[in-house]
Amino acid sequence: MKIDGGAVRMGMVIEWQDKLWLVVKHEIRTPGNLRSFNQVELKDIRTGTKNNPRFASDEKIERVSLDSKKCNFLYADAGELHFMDNESYEQFTLSKELIGPAAAFLQEGMTVDVEMHEATPLSVKLPGKVTMKIVEADPVVKGQTAASSYKPAILENGVRVMVPPFIPAGETIVVDTATLEYVERAKAS
Repeated sequence: MKIDGGAVRMGMVIEWQDKLWLVVKHEIRTPGNLRSFNQVELKDIRTGTKNNPRFASDEKIERVSLDSKKCNFLYADAGELHFMDNESYEQFTLSKELIGPAAAFLQEGMTVDVEMHEATPLSVKLPGKVTMKIVEADPVVKGQTAASSYKPAILENGVRVMVPPFIPAGETIVVDTATLEYVERAKAS
């Protein structure tokens, strides 16, 4: 499906220069009295290389349609992530680099959406929020206000997040997988 260059948005997969690219960022710019353009940051899905082209609003770009499959995350080893298709029970691997820092939030048995193009897995969509336990957090500093201050904490998967000062080590919290930020305390089940 062809779309205008000005309609290219973050998260889309496009075909450009005979390669598949994931749109990482985009910004519509209008410099002075010149025509506006879409400044885009692209990441090659297969190799991970980046490119920063400009698309004119009247330029036609091929948007790639992807199939989404429910898959289970099995395990991780040496830079590879192993998944199983929930319907066919076929197993496949993806590079950790393809998913980025959010790969740390994958947990064994977690069901995720894997986007595929012509039976080739391209990307993984994690659940929006995950529950993680804090293994290390700085102690509360007396007199610190809770309104605008945060302290660093390290989660069980090794990811560092900023949490409110009243959250101690050992607490279970909800983390946004897209922004890697604290959302709330986990509800007791």
